[in-house]
Amino acid sequence: MAQVTQPVTQSDRSDNSVTLRGMTWDHPRGFDPLEACARAWREQTGVGVLWERRSLQDFESFPVQTLARQYDLIVIDHPHVGQITREQCLLPLDGVARGNQRMALAQHSIGASFDSYVWEGRLWALPIDAAAQVQAFRPDQLAAPVTEWSEVLELARAGRVHCPMRPPHNLMALYTLCGLHGRPAQETGPRFIDLEAGAQAYELLRELLAHLDRNCFAQDPIAVLEAMSRQDSRIACVPLIYGYVSYARRGFRPARIGFADIPVAKPGGMPVGSALGGTGIAVSAWSTQPEAALDFAYWVASDAVQSGIYAAAGGQPGNAAAWDNNIVNAPVFGFYTNTWATLDGAWVRPRHDGYMRFQDLGSQRLLTALRDGEPASTTIAALNQLFCESFRSLV
Repeated sequence: MAQVTQPVTQSDRSDNSVTLRGMTWDHPRGFDPLEACARAWREQTGVGVLWERRSLQDFESFPVQTLARQYDLIVIDHPHVGQITREQCLLPLDGVARGNQRMALAQHSIGASFDSYVWEGRLWALPIDAAAQVQAFRPDQLAAPVTEWSEVLELARAGRVHCPMRPPHNLMALYTLCGLHGRPAQETGPRFIDLEAGAQAYELLRELLAHLDRNCFAQDPIAVLEAMSRQDSRIACVPLIYGYVSYARRGFRPARIGFADIPVAKPGGMPVGSALGGTGIAVSAWSTQPEAALDFAYWVASDAVQSGIYAAAGGQPGNAAAWDNNIVNAPVFGFYTNTWATLDGAWVRPRHDGYMRFQDLGSQRLLTALRDGEPASTTIAALNQLFCESFRSLV
């Protein structure tokens, strides 16, 4: 079972009050805002929500079904929805009630965040956190963020670039580069990654990696941002990394990190095709207090909470009302407005039952290829084969 930390102790409650259990991921961005919201919710309603957390790596791979048997509320990412639909471990959130609330959330979604949780005509989670691969840079080392990929390579040759390549983030980078060049991967096939586009993206990664420290293969975005935010770090630019608003705040770490749209492929290009991330809040099908859990989920995802308590506590909202709010943007130096175009043009990963197994196997296969210098043609062909097998693996 996943290792979790103990939840923050809340004040004693009466025996008659409702207490929900929730599971999120272990980072200030993932935990702190939900804790703040839980305190406010208890004050307003008397309902307690005790949040626990698991590691980022565990978050990306641990079975939702197992968590759903232990928790009322679960923070998930969208590629799990095909699997959880088969397992019937979460409650669909699109019943007759709350229609106006759902419509408002759909209209205020950042990019495809809301739609990414819709599968087979049902809604399985509400977006509370929006993310995609964006660019991180050191404002004290670069006068402005990099705008084109050729500039990235120039900085890399000078030893000023880094990139997280720990699985599955190496695969996310390949996805983003395919999309950036106008040919994103296909959600259903028959050919997942176009051979020409995939080879081009793979060679761009190899060219970049030739100038990076080999420890990038063991680092996820948090590890890279921690290294980058040291005062003496030489990392001036990370061209493809999931944005973390925490690091944009002055004082969070010794050096502040700026965030911007991903560098485009060529002059005049658009920052499109970034692999969508972010998280949504879901309700367990086995919750003994489903209405109380639904109430909290819809409240946390709402405009007012996302722009208020959630953002103020270090969250990275999934609601456009927060992204367009000057008060929300000011303390993070325009994190939201500066990356919004990338989020709006982001690509939604496949979500069929079996995709998560492919993501694990495919990113490990890509890691081996990049480390060993395997030719692009055999690597992309192997990824396409694994993807085809992912539709049959659970039959």
